[in-house]
Amino acid sequence: MTAAPESSRYTTVAIILHWLIAILLVSLIAVGWWMEDLGEAARAGEISFDFTRAVYNWHKTIGILVLLLSLARLGWRFTHPVPALPSTMKSWEALGARAAHIGFYVVMIGMPLIGWAMVSHSSLPTRLFNVEGFNLPGLPVPESEFLHEALESAHSAGAWVIIVLLVLHAGAALKHHFLDRDGVLNRMVPGLNVPPQNTTD
Repeated sequence: MTAAPESSRYTTVAIILHWLIAILLVSLIAVGWWMEDLGEAARAGEISFDFTRAVYNWHKTIGILVLLLSLARLGWRFTHPVPALPSTMKSWEALGARAAHIGFYVVMIGMPLIGWAMVSHSSLPTRLFNVEGFNLPGLPVPESEFLHEALESAHSAGAWVIIVLLVLHAGAALKHHFLDRDGVLNRMVPGLNVPPQNTTD
């Protein structure tokens, strides 16, 4: 097995941003679920409010990092060529891959903005990295209970969209690598060998 040619890979910057954002997204989902239990435990007096607030602040901080990194990745994508998909890929698969990428950008940018809007009128400031005084400024959104509930619903729904996209994206990558053996996964995994092509079809 030989390594995929360099021209068929994403740039090093794109690869780093891809995997860093992926790790942060998974962390956001995990911490988000944990926060629901923490909130109930804090209200019941089972854990300290300060600890709960610190976890919430880290969730918000990671969300802002995802927003900034996603904007950076989008800018990088516009200014650097993207490796072509294999010519053997079916048209519906190529369309699905592009739709998934667009979906990821929508949620990676939209979800942090929704969360930011949700806390813009909170009585407790968001401490970025839990640093005293390093607060996240509020967005200029109207203070409305109806709007806040709508944003909460959108934020919860968005989490499920991220989960579905992650599962589909990972499943498709593994399918292309182990079944199709067309080198798609090699574009984003440094050092991964190109699997031998299936010549029995």
